[in-house]
Amino acid sequence: MQHNPGFVALVESILPKVTEITVEEYQADDSWQLLDVREDHEWLKDRLPGARHLGRGILERDVETRFPDKSTPLLLYCGGGYRSALAAYNLQLMGYTKVASLVGGYKAWVARQLPLVTD
Repeated sequence: MQHNPGFVALVESILPKVTEITVEEYQADDSWQLLDVREDHEWLKDRLPGARHLGRGILERDVETRFPDKSTPLLLYCGGGYRSALAAYNLQLMGYTKVASLVGGYKAWVARQLPLVTD
């Protein structure tokens, strides 16, 4: 999917303020809670093993209920890393202290031919 220039500019403006974790770094550190911020239809198709779901549309509204401890290590992912970077930035603004975005998101996971969960 081709992203619009304004969206790309927005993401690029916040990226220096967001921690990004590679697939390999995630695999080497089991402290992360993996959080899928994709849309419901994307989540229902398949997802990364161990992921929990809070779609981008409700994330900020519901995250404090699901993860009340703001020091919980949260690794967010989306399709390609843009939405999760924006979501991670917002969670930082909400006081979460260990939040990161998965570099390349779902696509990076699939490119490495790693397992997925389906219903």
